[in-house]
Amino acid sequence: MTTTTPPSALHAMSSAGGAILRAVGTRLLAAFSVIAGAALIGFLALQLLPGDPVDRLLGANTSASPAVRAKIVEAYGFDQPLYVRLGTYGWHLLNGDLGQSYQLQEPVTEAIGAQLGPTLQLTAAALLIAVVWAYLSALISIHNPGGWARGLIEAWEVTVASAPPYWIGILLASAFSFRWRLFPIAAADGAAALVLPALTLALPISAVLAQVFRDALSGAMNLPFTMTARSRGLTEWQVVTRHVQRHAINPVITLAGWVTGSLLGGAIAVETVFGRPGLGALTLQAVSSGDVPVVIGVIMFSAVVFVAIALLCDAVYPIVDPRLRKAER
Repeated sequence: MTTTTPPSALHAMSSAGGAILRAVGTRLLAAFSVIAGAALIGFLALQLLPGDPVDRLLGANTSASPAVRAKIVEAYGFDQPLYVRLGTYGWHLLNGDLGQSYQLQEPVTEAIGAQLGPTLQLTAAALLIAVVWAYLSALISIHNPGGWARGLIEAWEVTVASAPPYWIGILLASAFSFRWRLFPIAAADGAAALVLPALTLALPISAVLAQVFRDALSGAMNLPFTMTARSRGLTEWQVVTRHVQRHAINPVITLAGWVTGSLLGGAIAVETVFGRPGLGALTLQAVSSGDVPVVIGVIMFSAVVFVAIALLCDAVYPIVDPRLRKAER
């Protein structure tokens, strides 16, 4: 006996598939627009830098002959109109070519890849510390709404959230490296050398995450389902950990995705304070020397990270919140 699918079911399946394809296409188009916009803005902004691009490329070798300078102008297309250079650069980007570094004389992808490891270590460690710290702070303060613990936690959060990262780094280095000599300050390898830079990046972020998570928890604690949970004999801790935090986690995921991308910007100052290698040192060197391909390459990498994290957050939302899975059906 064979069964046939009703036309209404086929129409529903077709509509659901079309909605998914439209959603995926919209997100991919938005992602491409962000990356292309970052490349365009970065390229145009760097064209406004004062000075001769040939001098920036030559660096300290300012005594080059006119013939050498003419060859450089021709090789890099500095004599071409701006729209021609922009179109050429865009075509190379579409083919995965970020160009050649003026100062390092190597492909930009290799220059970024060589410095990517230390920066990823720093940002991953800082994000882990920030998320764990924020989660524990929010849970402790939500269970002590009028006590001294919550007051101390909130005062600490306001202090570190408003402090510049480099200032926090200087204080941490002065106390734990120069005074007590517990952690090294200018070592490239080892877990001990990662502690102070990661804390410097993590503390301001953890304060903001904790404030958002605590506010979301406080709002969810007043929803009707908490009364049902309490009526079944659950303690306040069980209500929060089993039910409330799942309703309060979405704003934290959104903010965590944003701060993960912003960690790349904060890493520039932190790597400079602690003398660490990474994209921060590479970016500062490229900006100071006018190495346009490297700067745009870092901008492109940052844009790709932001887009990837945004897409990841969109995928995580339905996993942590069953209500979104039902809405998608």
